[in-house]
Amino acid sequence: MTTIGQSAGRGLRWGLIGNLITRAGSFSMGLILARLLSETDFGVFAVAMAATAFVMTVKDLGIMAAVVQWRGKLEDVTPTATLLSFISAIILYGVFWVGAPYYAAAAGAPEATGVVRLLTAIILVEAFTAIRSAAMLRRFEQDKLTTAIAIGFVANAAVAISLAKAGAGAYSFAWGQVAAAVVTGIIVFFWARLPGRIAFDRPIAIKLITFGIPSAAGVGLESVLLNAGYIVVGATMGPKWLGYFLLAFNVSSWVPGLIGNAIRNVAIPGFSRLAEQTTEILSDGVRRAVPLLYTAILPFAVIMATLAHPLIDFLYGDKWGQSAGVLRWLAVVMVIRMLVALTYDILTAQGATKATVWMNLGHAVILLPALVVGAQLDGIRGAAIGQAAASMVAALPLAVFFLRRAGVDLRGILPALARPSAAALLATAAGFAIERVMTGPSLLVLCTAGGGSMLVYALVVVPALRKKEIS
Repeated sequence: MTTIGQSAGRGLRWGLIGNLITRAGSFSMGLILARLLSETDFGVFAVAMAATAFVMTVKDLGIMAAVVQWRGKLEDVTPTATLLSFISAIILYGVFWVGAPYYAAAAGAPEATGVVRLLTAIILVEAFTAIRSAAMLRRFEQDKLTTAIAIGFVANAAVAISLAKAGAGAYSFAWGQVAAAVVTGIIVFFWARLPGRIAFDRPIAIKLITFGIPSAAGVGLESVLLNAGYIVVGATMGPKWLGYFLLAFNVSSWVPGLIGNAIRNVAIPGFSRLAEQTTEILSDGVRRAVPLLYTAILPFAVIMATLAHPLIDFLYGDKWGQSAGVLRWLAVVMVIRMLVALTYDILTAQGATKATVWMNLGHAVILLPALVVGAQLDGIRGAAIGQAAASMVAALPLAVFFLRRAGVDLRGILPALARPSAAALLATAAGFAIERVMTGPSLLVLCTAGGGSMLVYALVVVPALRKKEIS
């Protein structure tokens, strides 16, 4: 009999493989587009992406998450869940179609109106596939989702690069994303093996909405917090500087996109099954997951923070050098962002969706003024510093508070984080020292200083991991 851990492990492996393929492809496509498009094009797209990120998280009122953790037969819930998903997506798209000009103007890029309307149309495609994707996640069928997403990405790259060469500007991004959504959606629709029936069952609808609305509010706020920097920078400094900020943010999102998305796809169903047993079993799973995640992502943060300038210069060229100062601080945000995202998944798995709302509201109270003040004092770098500060003083403490309030026993986690933290500090010092004395091409600096810092990190961390495995 396959255990929850085995199913989740298989799903995680497939999620990592899929994310590795698509992220490698996105990285390559980003290099090409950064040379074909201007900083302003990137800024306009950033405004549209912020809107899309929000509507994609709340498009179905949290129904998808409710289906993943549904305590009962999947066949009982999918007809009603599908209908609710349709209705919410259509209403939400209508709201954004009407509000696009006002939103774009507030973000400092009125020319983004058409791009916002096009890109947010993705939710109409997702309305057909959201519940089917939830069913596949619930069954840990990440291999099929991975394949569908990879095929969709091929369509994205073909459309986006072709249009960028033809001079379509920011619309090249948007049409590529729409093409990917359509191709992936068609595949998922047939592979999910669910009947196409739509119905309305009032008791089931009430249960779905009761769980889903707080979940959607929480994840919607999470999206707002994640993309608030775009709006503040765009409104304060305009689309060109927003383009620099977007590039740095995209680089800082490589690891959350590669590792974080794969973890999220199995975290909610996995922790949901643990929560069905006992709180102690769930707590044990959390105590194992957090140190592993922290240890895995710190080396990437060290490289981004230490070698931001040669990294940006080598990958994107001199014209994007302003992004390096932003990336150093967004590396800190990246680490906390992934830990907080794991917290959100744990709370959602427990059904504590209201806690995620309060957690994100508390973060927002600190983040928004920090972004505004930072941008006013030091431009795009100041905005990144404000985002990092808010993450440390608000997001992380609130995550710990609400986990403990939900009954998760966190004792033993903090000592487990001490060694990788010390290793990261030593690795950062080594990387800075090597970079200061080196001259030559950016690639040489990256390989030498990056290799040295990673060697230091491994020498400190690996012996402890081996000792833990033996014990």
